[in-house]
Amino acid sequence: MPDQKIDNLLNLAMDATPQERRKSGNLNIGYDPATRLWDVIIKYSGPESGLAGNGIQVVPLLGGYAVVTLPESEIDEYSHRVQVEFMEKPKRLYFELFQAKGASCIRTVQTGRNGLTGKGILTGVVDSGVDYFHPDFRNADGSSRILRLWDQSIQGNPPQGYVTGTEYTKEQIDEALALGENQGRRLVPSSDYSGHGTSVLGIAAGNGRASDGVNQGVACESDLLVVKMGIPRENSFPRTTELIQGIDYLVRQALAMGRPMVINLSFGNNYGSHEPYN
Repeated sequence: MPDQKIDNLLNLAMDATPQERRKSGNLNIGYDPATRLWDVIIKYSGPESGLAGNGIQVVPLLGGYAVVTLPESEIDEYSHRVQVEFMEKPKRLYFELFQAKGASCIRTVQTGRNGLTGKGILTGVVDSGVDYFHPDFRNADGSSRILRLWDQSIQGNPPQGYVTGTEYTKEQIDEALALGENQGRRLVPSSDYSGHGTSVLGIAAGNGRASDGVNQGVACESDLLVVKMGIPRENSFPRTTELIQGIDYLVRQALAMGRPMVINLSFGNNYGSHEPYN
């Protein structure tokens, strides 16, 4: 009988043949055939100390969640640990549509005596990265509005508590901006190759400097926190394991700074059928 602590897709993946998993395009998401390891998301209760083990890597998150990397042969036994409440496989993310600012009547919110521009708050984004040289993400003096940039695809210096990527501070980004694009991008080599993250962050918080104030984003005076999700895999999209860690990172940053934050997510996944149950 399938393990009731394991979500249906992960149970199905473990019961399927390798050929069936490859053909489905979905069952293998989260599995690395080179290392034969799975990335899974768990909900747990109790201490973190009992989650790890020989050959098992754990990244604890807020709210009793964790990203666990472990051999496929250990999944069933791991799910029977007392503190593990539920386990699910990652799901592929993909771009979602967005509407224009004008259709949302944002301009009327920004203007007037009590106009709201996001001043004093943080805008966080988890996406494909950002072109940090873009004028809309820079202050009038040329410095960056980005306080932190975690690029999960560049190995070397991950944020404290995480195991992948490199975190760049505002000071490092400002230094790169001062050097100019050729030398600056060597110091902070994070890029947005698809342009999606740059576009959605512009809609959420661009200050309009590139268009002389014509195309301002919603929270045009907010400070920025950016997460570029990890190296794309099948079909060129990252996974929910990267997304959940990115959100966790943003929340921790906002808590440490003691500032309110809004998170923009323009990646998405419908998580299966939304038909009601009878």
